Amino acid sequence: GATPVWEGDEAERIIPVIEGLRDEGVILSVDTRHASVMEKALTAGAHIINDVSAFTFDPVSLSIAARSSAPVILMHAQGAPQTMQDNPEYNNVLLDVYDYLVDRIEACVAGGVDRSRILVDPGIGFGKRVVRDNISLMNGLSLFLTLSCPLLLGASRKRFIGAVTGVDSAPDRIVGSVTAAVKAIEQGANIVRVHDVSETVEALSLTQAFR
Repeated sequence: GATPVWEGDEAERIIPVIEGLRDEGVILSVDTRHASVMEKALTAGAHIINDVSAFTFDPVSLSIAARSSAPVILMHAQGAPQTMQDNPEYNNVLLDVYDYLVDRIEACVAGGVDRSRILVDPGIGFGKRVVRDNISLMNGLSLFLTLSCPLLLGASRKRFIGAVTGVDSAPDRIVGSVTAAVKAIEQGANIVRVHDVSETVEALSLTQAFR
């Protein structure tokens, strides 16, 4: 149900933040579907391009990525943000998402992005049936390791956690979010996007110690 944001407004919101953080010694990822915003963000100091449309929304975006040296995150999403949760359908969500990411990896490589710069994200919550599809993806994450690209997962505070646990308020889904992060790492995910950083770091430190 999200309303699209005009790229000019998007840039005005995020470029000052990137400029303010670029000297802090942290890696900055810009989340945008717009080529112009990607270009401005990279100039401002962003290191990673995260495109939830996997470079299908803006026809110029792939060329921007190819000309840069930035890593790119290709995420799967079914449908447009305004309607993607209305009636998502899959023959087999795990295989359908996998095949989509294979196609987008090949398209990016053909467009000039070296495979070593590509990360993949199955897109938890983006055009997925709330419990059925998201749980299937979480349980089958290890399949995506065969793409030979680093795997990123963003499950933190998502609606499927509330649907399973009964916790309606997103900020209160800390335990469920940490559990999902541990599940992702145990299945081979390389990066987890989280809201509750310290709690997740504590849990993952123990998870790694158990190994």
